[in-house]
Amino acid sequence: MASLGVNIDHIATIRQARGGKDPDPVHAAVIAELAGATGITAHLREDRRHIQDRDIYMLKQVVKTHLNLEMAPTNEMTAIAVDVLPFMATLVPEKREERTTEGGLSIREREKDLAKTIETLRNNNILVSLFIDPNINEIKAAHRVNATHVELHTGYYSNAASENSIMEELAKLKDAALAANKLGMRINAGHGLNYVNVGAISAINNVEELNIGHAIISRAVLTGLDTAIRDMLALL
Repeated sequence: MASLGVNIDHIATIRQARGGKDPDPVHAAVIAELAGATGITAHLREDRRHIQDRDIYMLKQVVKTHLNLEMAPTNEMTAIAVDVLPFMATLVPEKREERTTEGGLSIREREKDLAKTIETLRNNNILVSLFIDPNINEIKAAHRVNATHVELHTGYYSNAASENSIMEELAKLKDAALAANKLGMRINAGHGLNYVNVGAISAINNVEELNIGHAIISRAVLTGLDTAIRDMLALL
């Protein structure tokens, strides 16, 4: 069964709506860990729409489990990661106009550049995960550029409208997890997972951690963060 990494980006989204100090995503990370989260994920976007640099540096000092920094594979973000030294950096695609990450990283289109970024991060003892679609060719490319982990994009599964399409997407995720495991990489998964659809993903062999944010923060608005996290953990 997979463990739970809690993405706290949307705590920062609420804070940035007013431009003040509350709610503080660092405080949320403490509550998440006390509730049983095994990791904290935060995405420092280039446009700083939610998580801020200050948050990442403070999270590094406060998080007791492990800190997973989601980041675009740019020189700016690589320099910040090397300065902060999170436990893991998850490289994601990023578009200024998107509301949230829309798909996996296209590794094959930029293997040389990604390999250099990954080398820099790993030379600083940072584990590197690549957020990718459940595609065998991308799995192989992730292995070629020396990623330690892959995070399988579950958005297509989460958005599938029919039972047949759900099962098709679930099969792709299972095949991708098997392929990554055979190549010696470790596997996480996330995007769009919620209290209804998480069970089948949690049960996939070799998936170690699920990174979930929006569903948990949405429930937390109504029930409190501690309860929302414990409710999710009960489903894993």
